[in-house]
Amino acid sequence: MTDAEAATVLVRTENSLGRITLNRPRAINALDLDMIERITAALKAWSDDAGIETVLIDGEGERGFCAGGDVRALYEHIVGGHPGDIAGFFRAEYAMNALIAEYPKPIVVFADGITMGGGIGLAGHAAVRIVTERSKLAMPETRIGFTPDVGGTWLLGRAPGRLGEYLGLTGQSMTGADAVQLGFADHYVPSENLDALREALARRADPGTLDEMVLLFDETPGPSPLLAAREWIDEAFSAPTLREIVERLRASDAEGAAAALAVLGELAPTGLAVTLDAVREARGMRGVREALEGEYRRVMWFGTHPDLVEGIRAQLVDKDRDPHWRPATIADLGEDPGAAAREFIPAVPLFE
Repeated sequence: MTDAEAATVLVRTENSLGRITLNRPRAINALDLDMIERITAALKAWSDDAGIETVLIDGEGERGFCAGGDVRALYEHIVGGHPGDIAGFFRAEYAMNALIAEYPKPIVVFADGITMGGGIGLAGHAAVRIVTERSKLAMPETRIGFTPDVGGTWLLGRAPGRLGEYLGLTGQSMTGADAVQLGFADHYVPSENLDALREALARRADPGTLDEMVLLFDETPGPSPLLAAREWIDEAFSAPTLREIVERLRASDAEGAAAALAVLGELAPTGLAVTLDAVREARGMRGVREALEGEYRRVMWFGTHPDLVEGIRAQLVDKDRDPHWRPATIADLGEDPGAAAREFIPAVPLFE
C-alpha cells in the first residue's frame, strides 16, 4: 500500500484547482479528527495562495461522499470519561464547517451517494453543491438519540415550509432532486458526468462563472418527492409542540403520516424535543456561525445525557437496535429539554 492509498485525506493541486478527496471508502469516508485537521490545514494553506482559484472536495469509493462523523469514537470518549476530547472534536469540526461557509474562494463539493451528518457539514455550506442520481442526503442524528449539527440546523431552518422540522425529527433521506429543491444543493449532475466536470475544473480556461461551467454538465432533476408531500408535512410539523405534532400525525389520513408517526415513536423523545427547538431557533439566525454556536451548546449538553450513549450502543456498538430511552415516550417528557439544551453553557466556548 502506498502512502497515498493509506492517507485518509488526499490533498493535491491540479493547475489552479486545489483538490481534497476523502479516502476512507470502507467507512463511507466517515470523518475522524485527523481527517478534519487535514482538511482544515489544506483550506487554510490555499486561502491566501494566489495560485489556487477553486477548491474541489469529493470522496473516494462508489458508496458515498461522507457518511458523517465517527460516532464510535464519540461513544468511546463519553464512556471513557473524556469530555475534553468530545469538546475538542466538535470544536475542530465546527471550525471547519465555518471555514467552508466563509471561504474566500469558491468551494465545489460532489455530494455523490450517501451524504449524511458530518458530510452535510462539508457539502451543505460550500459555494457550489453538486448532487447526482445516486445522492442520498440526510441529517439522521435523532436515530442515535442526538440532534442535527455541523450547521445542519441552518439548512433545515431554511427548507420550504416545515420540511426542516420533518427532516430533522425523522432523519428522512433526500434524493438529489429533493436536495436541489430544498436548498441543500445547487446542481444535479449525472454521476457519469462527474469525471468530465473534474477535468473541466482543473483545466478551466473559460472566464465564465463556476455555475456557468457546471451548467454544461448538469440536468434538470426530476420531481421532488418531499415537495409533493409538503401539504400534510406542513400541517403536522407546524404544530407548536412535539406532542401536538404527534397528535396531528395521528389524526391525519395523508399517505406518509402513519409512517412518520411510527418513526417518531421509535426515537428518543429528548432528542426529538431538542431538535425541534434547534431547527426553529436556527430559522431566525443570521448565519452558519451562529447556528454552529447553538448546536455546540446542545451537543455538549448531550454529553451529560444518557440517551446519546444508549443510541450509539444500540445502533453501532451492540447493534441490537433496541435502545432504552430515558424517558421512554414523548408522553413522559417532563420539563422542556429543548430549553435546557439551548441554554446550556459549555465549559469551553466554541469560537474564542
